[in-house]
This record gives sequence, structure tokens and C-alpha cells, in this order.
Amino acid sequence: MPRPNGASLKRILKSAAVPAVSLLLLGACASTPQPPTESLSDARQAIANAEQSDARQYASAELDEARSQLSLAERSVGQERMTEADRFARQSRIAAELAIARTGSAKAAEINHEIQRSTEALLEEMRRTGDRQ
Repeated sequence: MPRPNGASLKRILKSAAVPAVSLLLLGACASTPQPPTESLSDARQAIANAEQSDARQYASAELDEARSQLSLAERSVGQERMTEADRFARQSRIAAELAIARTGSAKAAEINHEIQRSTEALLEEMRRTGDRQ
């Protein structure tokens, strides 16, 4: 079996170096997490939905928590800590969804209370009307 001369050995090394460098670059790109744009967008939309549902009035603590978590997520993106940013963004969305749920519950409780008062007023009116006859 013939031994490769110096020139052919250099060609072999050069041809092997290109795929090796490509693999290293590809590996470096794959290991850098991308910004959690979908999680951030979901959190922003959930906060907007909470604000539209009057969460400021009924669930302000949860809405404030959602905003705080979103702020932490955005700061983490700026510091290139994408896994942490994704976690904060998801927590923000959950807090906003909780604010929406608490707001719905509080509104339903108000409606229930109003219906009970109306029912009591009707019953009282029926008693008075029945007493007169």
C-alpha cells in the first residue's frame, strides 16, 4: 500500500477540516438558545386580555405579578439567559390568566349578589301584596 506524499496528505487534511469546522459551527449555533419570542408574545397578549377584562379593579395583585414576571423575562433576554427568560415569560402568562380568572369570578359573585338582592326584594313585595289581600 503506497504512502501518501506531503501534498496529498495536505489535501486530505484540508478536505477533512472543512466538514469538521462546519460541524463545530453548527454545534455552536445549536447550543445557543433562541429568545423565547412565542412565550413573550403569549405573556404580553395574556396581560392585554387581563387589562381588558378589568383585572386592574378585581385582581390587581395578579396583574402586577404578571407584569413583573414579564419585565424579568425581558431583562433575562437582554442578558442572553434564554431559558430563564422563557420561564419568566411562562410565569407571566400564568399570572395574567389567573388575573382573568379571578376577575371573572369576582364579576360573577357581584352578579350573584345582585340577583339575590333582587330575589329578596321580589319576595318581600309578594309578602306585602299578599298581606293586603
